[in-house]
Amino acid sequence: MPQPRWISRSTLLVAGVFAAAALTACGTSTDPAPTGSSASTTGSATSAPNGTAAPKPTTPPVSDASATQLCDMLRPELSNFRIQGGTLGRIGLNALVHEWALRNGGINSQVLADKAIIDRTTIKACPDVRQQTIEALGLSDLASGLAF
Repeated sequence: MPQPRWISRSTLLVAGVFAAAALTACGTSTDPAPTGSSASTTGSATSAPNGTAAPKPTTPPVSDASATQLCDMLRPELSNFRIQGGTLGRIGLNALVHEWALRNGGINSQVLADKAIIDRTTIKACPDVRQQTIEALGLSDLASGLAF
């Protein structure tokens, strides 16, 4: 007996969330070289000694094009969010935000550290889409719907 289309889509979204989380947790070495001074490359290392906490990642600025892309990804999902409701819709929101972050430089860990970046970005780029998403999912803000 064939399954309804929304079940397979939800399964793919959940799989995507887990895959993105696994990629983020792997700790790939994609950090660019330090851009401090242009002094010689010889001498003592500039990394923190073992056992000390690394500085909290800073939230990267979101370009206007990236903000528009997030809005363009959210807009067609509004009807799905309304139909699915808060529980399934939040899974879809998480998958969508993960995909957006991966498309924009793999900033998933920065979004995790500062979930409110999604609200700031959508308030600036598409406040109407943000508000409709919040209402459809029964959230106080988009950051509260992100589980990452």
